[in-house]
Amino acid sequence: MEKAFKLDFINDKTGSLYVNCCGCSQTEALHSFGPASKPHYLIHYVLSGKGHFRFHDKEYRLEAGYGFLIQPNELAFYQADAKDPWSYLWVGFAGSRAEEYLHSMGLSDRHPIFSCDKSEELYSIVRDMMEHNTFGIADDLRRNGLLGVFLSVIADSAGVVAREEEDKGNQYVKKAVSFIQSNYCNPIKVTDVADYVCINRSYLYTLFQNYLGMSPQQFLTTFRITKARELLESTNYPIESIALSCGYSDALVFTKAFHAMKGMSPSKYRKESHRESTKEQLQEVEGLIARLLKP
Repeated sequence: MEKAFKLDFINDKTGSLYVNCCGCSQTEALHSFGPASKPHYLIHYVLSGKGHFRFHDKEYRLEAGYGFLIQPNELAFYQADAKDPWSYLWVGFAGSRAEEYLHSMGLSDRHPIFSCDKSEELYSIVRDMMEHNTFGIADDLRRNGLLGVFLSVIADSAGVVAREEEDKGNQYVKKAVSFIQSNYCNPIKVTDVADYVCINRSYLYTLFQNYLGMSPQQFLTTFRITKARELLESTNYPIESIALSCGYSDALVFTKAFHAMKGMSPSKYRKESHRESTKEQLQEVEGLIARLLKP
């Protein structure tokens, strides 16, 4: 038996992220669910007490401050402790980007357990969802917005249990590369990249060396010079404009960086490169990125 407050919502089954159900439960001793499946993602978070969760032949003992993810259409089983039965909240959700968000948080069928120290905040969010329970666009938008907040709170403070260090490092490098790809045209520095991915500069340096065989500064410079080569080939922009377009506020600094990498000035490169294709010129950096993104 359990004392549960639960709400199920009707959705049009479209969108990037939307709530299917939510609730809070105070369970009796040994109360259990399953083995059974749900058609959507389901996150449970333990508010108090203890219990265990079994998924893919692995069993996890959990207590307050921990949570678990159940994948859609996957058999799962969970049960309250005999002496100290748990109380928990849950949110069921789906959407075209749900898997992507969860993966970015480090949650998957291989790593379904997380810890989070924001129990009061998570409880408040779920109660807010339950209070806005009408079939109307205003409450629908609020619930789905709260789902984003719910996941962000977990992502911000969560530690994924048994997550591989290599997985984390790979994710940091991917985010750093994406940031550089989007911001190379701005006067960003390596410290800006490290701040964006929330790690210190020395650790970012180590990760880039391990995954790409070069430092973050080398990658940033290589990417900028590659983009400059593309502009030198395909446009008649002045060298100063190309420098600014590639994140260099000083054309002289750009020229020195270009010469150091290509062995000639930007002007000379422009004269000698008319017969070379842009695609060939970009292979160097694209190869690095492809190697990083390779499964």
